Amino acid sequence: MFTPPPQHTLVPRPTKSRFKSGHFTFTADTCLRVGKGAEPAADLLRTTLAPATGLPLKPAADGAFVLAVDSALTGLGGEGYGLTIGRDSVLLRARDVTGLLRGVQTIRQLLPVEALSTTPRHGVSWALPCAEITDLPHRPWRGAMLDVARHFQPLRYLLRYVDLLALHKINVFHLHLTDDQGWRMPVAALPKLTEIGGHRLQSMTGPTGDSYDGVPHGGAYTRTDLARLVSHAAARGITVLPEIEMPGHTRAALAAYPHLGNHPDRVLDVWTRWGVCDTILGLHDEVFDFCRTVLEEVMDVFPSPYIHLGGDECPLTEWAGSPAASARLRETGLSSTAHLHRWFLGQVGAFLIRNGRQPVGWAETGTELPDGFTVMAWRDPAHALAAAARGHKVINSYHRATYFDYAQSDAGDEPAGQPGCVVGLRDVHGHDPVPEGAAPEAAAHVLGTQAQLWTEYAATPDRIEYLTYPRLCALADGSWSGPSTWADFAARLRGHTARLDALKVGRHP
Repeated sequence: MFTPPPQHTLVPRPTKSRFKSGHFTFTADTCLRVGKGAEPAADLLRTTLAPATGLPLKPAADGAFVLAVDSALTGLGGEGYGLTIGRDSVLLRARDVTGLLRGVQTIRQLLPVEALSTTPRHGVSWALPCAEITDLPHRPWRGAMLDVARHFQPLRYLLRYVDLLALHKINVFHLHLTDDQGWRMPVAALPKLTEIGGHRLQSMTGPTGDSYDGVPHGGAYTRTDLARLVSHAAARGITVLPEIEMPGHTRAALAAYPHLGNHPDRVLDVWTRWGVCDTILGLHDEVFDFCRTVLEEVMDVFPSPYIHLGGDECPLTEWAGSPAASARLRETGLSSTAHLHRWFLGQVGAFLIRNGRQPVGWAETGTELPDGFTVMAWRDPAHALAAAARGHKVINSYHRATYFDYAQSDAGDEPAGQPGCVVGLRDVHGHDPVPEGAAPEAAAHVLGTQAQLWTEYAATPDRIEYLTYPRLCALADGSWSGPSTWADFAARLRGHTARLDALKVGRHP
C-alpha cells in the first residue's frame, strides 16, 4: 500500500510551502539553539517528541535546530511562523512564541507517524523533509467547545483533548462548565454549587430524555485541576474560554441555592432531563451578587480575555409572574420581560468589561445581545451577518456545520445522536465563517468559527472522539488554511488519519 510522504498530508495545510530533496535527521546528538523568548517552544518540542523518540534535545549554543523569536517578523502576525529545514540544520522563527508553538505541531506532522506514539519506538529514522514553509492562520478564532456539564469528563481527558486540538492548530478551548444538568466549576464562597449542583440522580441514555438508566452521575473540578488545565493549554498556545450559563440553563445552581430563583421556597433537583428547562435565575439583587461572586472566581482561575455567559434558550415564563421582575420593569422603564433578558446580560457583561474582560454570548437572532458582547451565532448565517452589521465581533458557529453532537451520516448503523440534521464531513469542510453576501465592513467583524460538542449523546471520551474526528480536522483546516477543494482536503486527510490512529483516536471511519 502506497504511503504518501508527510508533506502531502499536512492538516491544516501550510500557507506556503516548497519541499526539496533531502532530509534533516534527529539523532541523540541533536541539540537545540534556543533564542530568548523561545524556551516554551523548546519545552513543547522536547515534551511531545520524547515519549516515542527518547531524544534528549539538549540546549547548546551551536545547536543544529534553532528556535528564534524575532519581533521584526511582523508579516507573520501573532501565530505565524517560518520553518526552514536543510540537510544539516533547522530554523524555526516567529514574531511571537505562539507562532513557534504552531511550528512545533507542523514538525510533529512532518516526522514519521511513529513520532506521535506515547511509548518508545525503536528502529525509526526521525527524518524531516527539507523544506521552506511560511505559515499563518486564515482566521484568528479557531475554537472547539466541549460540554462537561451534561457529562463530566476527568481532567486527564481534558488534557488529552487539548493535546489533540493543539496538533490541529486550534487556539480556543471553550469549556462549557455549567448547565441545568450539572455545575462543574468550584466557587469557594458557594460550595453547594459543586456539592449539590455537581450531582444528579440519573445519568440519561435515552434519545428523548425520558429514559433513565438509574445511575447517579456527577463530578466537579478543583481549582487546582482547572489551573493545571489552563497551564497545559497555554503551553500549547491555547486559551481556555470558560462558560458559566445565565440567566437560563441554571437548574443545577438553583438546586444548590433555591433563593436565587423566582420561587425561593421551592426545592429543586439537578435536572435529569435533556432539552431546555424553564427554571431560571430571578431578578432580585442577591442574584447579581451571586453572578459577580462566581465571575470573580472564574476570572481569577481563567486568564482568558473572553468570558462566556451563555444567555440563550432562556424561557421567560417565570419572570412573567415575578414581583422582582415587575419591580425591575418599573425601575428600568422597560416594557417587557424580553427586554429584561437583554438588561440582565448587560448588567453582568458590564461587570466583566469593568474588570478588563470581554463577555461572549450565544445569539438566537444575532441582534439580542447587548453592546460590547462578542456573539456566537449558531442558528442561521443571517444572524451572524445581523450581529456583524451591529458592530459585534462574531464567531460563526452555524449548527448545521459545527455542531458535532449531530450524526455524521444517515447510515443505519450510525450511533444515536442529537435529533435533527446530519452534519457530515463535507458540511464541515464547506463551512465559510463569513456568510455569503457579507459586506466588507461586516466581514471584518467575523473572527472565525468553532466546533461544538454538546454531550447528551457523548458520555465517554471514546464517544467524544468518535463524534469529533475527523470532523474537527475539516474545521481546523478551513479556519487555519482557508478554503480548499474537497479533493485536496480529502487526499490530505487520508494520510492524516494515520496520525489519528497513532494517537489512538477512536474516530469515525
